[in-house]
Amino acid sequence: MKILITGSRGFVGSSFGSFASAAGHEVLGISRSSQPEPGWPGRHVQGDAAQADLAQTIRDFNPDLLLQAAGSASVGASIADPVGDFRATAVTLTNVLDGVRRSGRDPLVVFPSSAAVYGNPASLPVAEDAPCEPISPYGFHKAACELITREYSQCFGLSVVVGRIFSLFGSRQRRLLAWEIYAQLSGTGDTVQLQGTGTETRDFLHIDDLSRAVLLLAEAAPRGKCTILNLAGGSETSVLALAETIRSMTAPGKKIICKGIARPGDPHRWCADVRRLRALVPQWQPEALASALAGTIRKWGSRNP
Repeated sequence: MKILITGSRGFVGSSFGSFASAAGHEVLGISRSSQPEPGWPGRHVQGDAAQADLAQTIRDFNPDLLLQAAGSASVGASIADPVGDFRATAVTLTNVLDGVRRSGRDPLVVFPSSAAVYGNPASLPVAEDAPCEPISPYGFHKAACELITREYSQCFGLSVVVGRIFSLFGSRQRRLLAWEIYAQLSGTGDTVQLQGTGTETRDFLHIDDLSRAVLLLAEAAPRGKCTILNLAGGSETSVLALAETIRSMTAPGKKIICKGIARPGDPHRWCADVRRLRALVPQWQPEALASALAGTIRKWGSRNP
């Protein structure tokens, strides 16, 4: 399979590209940098996915799958700069989709959306038909992107999968919750400070499990329509339990302190209903959280001795 990845130097793009190449697929990455990610396993072209005319690249490469991984990935940054976040998400996605439209090709386009579109769900696990009630600019802009994917699917016949990602982690990550906890535990201090109460919950998924799901969806997803799916493990884990698991693998003697301060734009509880995903790819099975964390921590440690 030929796979085109925008944002190929980011966490999701670079991780998926390496996973797909190892599975035997041909990958082409697009990023704003003149050089690919170190160790990038395929071809690379320089281009700003928000502004570049991508139609010719798509036409020439003729991908079976296009992962639109370029864009923002921070609730906090969206609150600090909502206009910049809108440009990085909605404008970028529109430019990529229009490049596909004008190319005359018909790849399956996968757009990584977010559970942030749900805000604080009324009940858990939250299914795809639950109301979208975002509570951050990031969530609102992801919801706007989902509407844009429907536009290009319904008006121009593009085949699109919108994957609502909950809480992702992996060895290439250098930000967000799991990494931030690990960084504190592997540092010199004797305590780890959690911003919230520790009772907040998330639905964690390793990037390899996400990558495996995307490759399976490339074969199973309906064509000529927009399909919305939760991409998550389907289980609820508290932030304190996550921290305790990472502590047991990293620095068992350290103390964990919960500051009890809520972060603006962050939901209290998340857990995905993944029945729609499993109906499409019943062979998909994510790795157990403890096992996936252990493998990730080993790689973090080997790269940061």
